Amino acid sequence: MTSRDTIARFAVIDGSLAVGGIPVGRLAERVGSTPFFAYDRQLLSDRIALLRRTLPERINLSYAIKANPMPAVVAHLSGLVDSFDVASTGEMKIALDTPMPANRVSFAGPAKTVAELNQAVAAGITIELESSTEAERVVAAGQRLGIRPRVAIRVNPDFAIKGSGMRMGGGPQQFGVDAEAVPALLSSLVHADLDVHGFHVFGGSQNLRAEILCEAQRKTVELISKLAADLPGPLHYLNLGGGFGIPYADKDESLDLTAIGANLADLVDGPISERFPEARVVIELGRYIVGECGVYVTRVVDRKQSRGKQFVMVDGGLHHQLAASGNFGQVIRRNYPLVVGNRMQDAVTGSATVVGCLCTPLDLLGDNVAVPDVQIDDLIVLFQAGAYGLTASPTAFLGHPAPAEVLV
Repeated sequence: MTSRDTIARFAVIDGSLAVGGIPVGRLAERVGSTPFFAYDRQLLSDRIALLRRTLPERINLSYAIKANPMPAVVAHLSGLVDSFDVASTGEMKIALDTPMPANRVSFAGPAKTVAELNQAVAAGITIELESSTEAERVVAAGQRLGIRPRVAIRVNPDFAIKGSGMRMGGGPQQFGVDAEAVPALLSSLVHADLDVHGFHVFGGSQNLRAEILCEAQRKTVELISKLAADLPGPLHYLNLGGGFGIPYADKDESLDLTAIGANLADLVDGPISERFPEARVVIELGRYIVGECGVYVTRVVDRKQSRGKQFVMVDGGLHHQLAASGNFGQVIRRNYPLVVGNRMQDAVTGSATVVGCLCTPLDLLGDNVAVPDVQIDDLIVLFQAGAYGLTASPTAFLGHPAPAEVLV
């Protein structure tokens, strides 16, 4: 399956793309304005069901809220996943506003401030330590509040994961404690009043190669097996990271989730059960859960020919969809899947370059895209918009209003 197969997950009703069973034209009227993001509730549920069917029963699913922190999305997922991972106290508040128990929320990320760590300790969530300084601050917060903090060590592994869109482990990193420094950190915490639960290893994101992810999971279990010898007690928490990618361009092939599931089954039934029988084994996913469940809908404002090239200009742009413009981690820009949402059954008549409303040549949403006869007021729909869309974009750039978000 490729990125174009994502489009097939959405229904077409009377020639219009539908999200949550609602044609985009009617949905635009319901929202009241364009542009907007729309997330399909059923597709979110279906994605979790796929993961449950394919991964071993012992695997706990954690949703990384940074992928899409819309409160309605997080609330919906709170009844489907086993835990949440947050990267700020703002995300922590969103997580704690759901029925998810605080002890199933983890807090990762570098440069946590004293105030943030105080909040996290008071909330009773699991703090993933990224440095010795953070460890000292958490100990102090626990003493001041009279609370025994729950912590895990985020480990920067001694191996790198190839093929990831963004590498977050191996070599020098701002993320985590270098693997070789973990024993010394644990030794320094022996007499601290901390509940040290275990380890978190996250090597990279947006990886479409199952064999690389499987190798990383095996190496992670081997590494944690060595580091666990220095824990003050049994290993209770083993976060293997995630990094599962989704296809963005036509040539991208979907991740072989079956191969991932088989590899995890071998690890769970073998070394993990043998060495860590008490551990909660976590796979942490963000983009893979929400990315393909969302669309970005923007309206055609103008169109023109310029020296033989057709331009379609819309009321949205990179200030809402930085990733689709090619300015969020892409080395070579590639088009996201894009359709004229209200003309799904119209024949292609040519190509157009879809640009946003910002006064910069960077504001490119689709370059030479095959389209039907595009008219003013048509609705352009960009797919793969469920993750790292609105909150990963420069919404204040040039002062345009923020888009709406809906879960349908």
